[in-house]
Amino acid sequence: MTSYKTLEAWKKSMQLVKEIYSVVKFYPEEKLYGLSVQTRRAAISVPSNIAEGLGRNHKKETVQFLHIARGSLYEVETLMSIAVMLNLMEETKFVEMSRVSDECIKILNGLISYFEKNKSGKNLLSS
Repeated sequence: MTSYKTLEAWKKSMQLVKEIYSVVKFYPEEKLYGLSVQTRRAAISVPSNIAEGLGRNHKKETVQFLHIARGSLYEVETLMSIAVMLNLMEETKFVEMSRVSDECIKILNGLISYFEKNKSGKNLLSS
């Protein structure tokens, strides 16, 4: 069985989670239960959904969870844009983290395409 931990999409998304946590800890205290919590939750959702999707035994479910992971990446990007707009995150850090997010999106798109093209109903990575 291939582990989700070997997937580049999961590794990159874990890197993004680490970077998100390192940035949001510097948000002002009044943002603690708003933007910072939402950003962390969205970031955590990415590798979590990749792992859960790969744990499924049917490609339709796997693809569904990979789509959710991709949606969470777009949410993270939006939340980071809001942080820049509110001067909570520097533009340079946003650009750096957006590169990681964009890489994750590209890798996820490839993974989604792989599963959608697979004719069998089984999840090929977990066979």
